[in-house]
Amino acid sequence: MKQSEYLRYDATALADLIRRGEVTSREVCEAAVERATSVNGSLNAICFPQFSEALAQGFPEQGAFAGVPLLLKDLAQEQSGQPCTFGSRSFKNNIAAQDSEFVSRAREGGLVFLGRTATPEFGLKAITESELWGPSRNPWNTDLTPGGSSGGSGAAVAAGIVPMAGANDGGGSIRIPAAYNGLFGLKPSRGRISSGPLMGESWTGASADHVVTRTVRDSAGMLDVLSGNACGDPFVIPEPGSAFADLMQQSPGSLKIGVFTSSPFDTEVAPECVAAVEETARILENLGHKVEYARPEFDGMALARCYLGLYFGEVSAMMAKAKAQFGAADSDFELDTRLIGMLGNTMPLSDYVLRRQQWNEFARSLGAFFRGYDLYLCPTTGQMPARIGELETPAHLKLAAKLMLGLKAGKMLHRSGQVDQMVMENLARTPFTQLANLTGTPAMSVPLHWTAGGLPVGVQLGAPHGGEGVLLQLAAQLEEAAPWFGYFERLDNAFPAENG
Repeated sequence: MKQSEYLRYDATALADLIRRGEVTSREVCEAAVERATSVNGSLNAICFPQFSEALAQGFPEQGAFAGVPLLLKDLAQEQSGQPCTFGSRSFKNNIAAQDSEFVSRAREGGLVFLGRTATPEFGLKAITESELWGPSRNPWNTDLTPGGSSGGSGAAVAAGIVPMAGANDGGGSIRIPAAYNGLFGLKPSRGRISSGPLMGESWTGASADHVVTRTVRDSAGMLDVLSGNACGDPFVIPEPGSAFADLMQQSPGSLKIGVFTSSPFDTEVAPECVAAVEETARILENLGHKVEYARPEFDGMALARCYLGLYFGEVSAMMAKAKAQFGAADSDFELDTRLIGMLGNTMPLSDYVLRRQQWNEFARSLGAFFRGYDLYLCPTTGQMPARIGELETPAHLKLAAKLMLGLKAGKMLHRSGQVDQMVMENLARTPFTQLANLTGTPAMSVPLHWTAGGLPVGVQLGAPHGGEGVLLQLAAQLEEAAPWFGYFERLDNAFPAENG
């Protein structure tokens, strides 16, 4: 299979070609490896290639995506016998003892694993620039970040290495790379895809696994492959009335959609992000939906503090695990990670519990909003992608050092304005995604807008818990009304000659 031919198809079409015998699984995977070899040097999207292993194995003949290549994210999507570093030097010796549910179900779906994609340390940032792997780059402009924390996956799919790649989302990590790379990215409802067996609820329920894709139907098909509870999961989410791949082909009907463009944290929103929402609102109105300005009523800064409380606690726990299991030293963690871990270790337990309990307030507020609206529409990100290295600024490091000194002096920083400043430093670029994580509701980024300079801009739509079906239906409708797949032909033809 020629590389130029391979790039024309999404995962659903490749699986169909294989099923009908028009191409073999080996030919498809060889084309994927050829593409990876030609572009990954410029992108640094794949941190652990498994090309020879993939081509040496017997190719699967059963499953919805039998013979289609897939990249896994190097965070939580454990594959038995393979490393899973979480983007950290402290986990470089972590070899998975068993498959995660994500990997097990993807394997049952017939997918062929080509390797793992880069992530920032512990998936903590909306950029993918770890000290372990170096920076991953955006194929639309390699001076820019592909986002994070699933940035390696986003870059790999946008550049045509694979039609879809594993991702997970604890604060926007599926939707942000989707927005920055011109992809479709759906974060499922809490409980839709099992985090087992090593986790009950990842990030106490804030994080969810899925994929980033070029097409809506690939996302729906993979949701059918991946969804469902596993033995010992905390709770069971009701299954849809039919397969998501079938459900997405039905009309969503006439929806009432609340739209907003201002940041929940009162931070600046880039005009390109606002324009993308306004353009999408016009498309939705032309499709017969009712769109009006409305937003869920909640305290944005309180949500940010609750999210950072989770962030602090999870990082300190991960650091403790790395030290206990692998003998990691403080020098094995990046500066920002050490700071966040110290904040987690010094946070009073009562503060952590109170912030976790406050998630209920956001869920109730969002529930009240959904009594009057079917969905909300807003920007996926507040800013366009940062330049590589831009966020490692002296001002950022100065703040980190100041907070560290305060912690060592025993100051109670968790209730100080310095942590609010840290909120602005870390979340101002991506203030729209955390609501869906803390409430456990589904949300998607749809690539409906491109700037005059040729950069994609995603818009976000969110639904009530369990509402993946209506999101996929609307996404399919938008994909038909304003197709985005054609944009990739330009990228596939140009990259890496113009961008590499």
